[in-house]
Amino acid sequence: MSQSAPTREVARRVFASEFNDAGYTFTESDDERAPVYALLPTGESSNRVFFVGTLTEKEDVGEDSEYWRGRIVDPTGTFFVYAGQYQPEAASKLRDLEPPAYVAVVGKPRTYETDDGTVRVSVRPESITEVDAATRDRWVAETARRTVERVAAFDDEGNEYARMAREEYDLDPETYKSAALSALADLDESGDELAGDAGDEPDPAGTPEP
Repeated sequence: MSQSAPTREVARRVFASEFNDAGYTFTESDDERAPVYALLPTGESSNRVFFVGTLTEKEDVGEDSEYWRGRIVDPTGTFFVYAGQYQPEAASKLRDLEPPAYVAVVGKPRTYETDDGTVRVSVRPESITEVDAATRDRWVAETARRTVERVAAFDDEGNEYARMAREEYDLDPETYKSAALSALADLDESGDELAGDAGDEPDPAGTPEP
């Protein structure tokens, strides 16, 4: 009997400032192949993320084989992406791109605990696509809207992920709202005009966030 293909998780739009604080991960079942979620401090689960920023640096940090690290900056901070032999398309893209370049990335959150107990958060990219400044501005506007919506729903009764965030993090979600509004303010006049059209921006992975 054939089995239906698993559906892809929604790629959450999130700014770097919030993503880098999302050090707690969890699964929702005991299945060894159950998806792993990062818990966003604004009260949302994220198995995949979608972000747009400026690739400012790239480096092959592999020893026995290519393993590319990319530094991608958005208005609130920095994402680090790592791609090697198991992400050949993303690794090839990082190899070929010349910084600085605007890029859209879809990928999975990954966490790593250092020797001193600090949790580092990075992205294992599924796809990296070079884009233009207008696409970056639309992403900023839409991600700001989604962030503000998550913060507004943080205290809603029945918001399970917000309850988890309160338990796992000593963080004020209003911080991320402020960062989102600052990112909007940094858009130039043409970027502000794009904010009304931001909902039309497609997710490169084909799974727009509802």
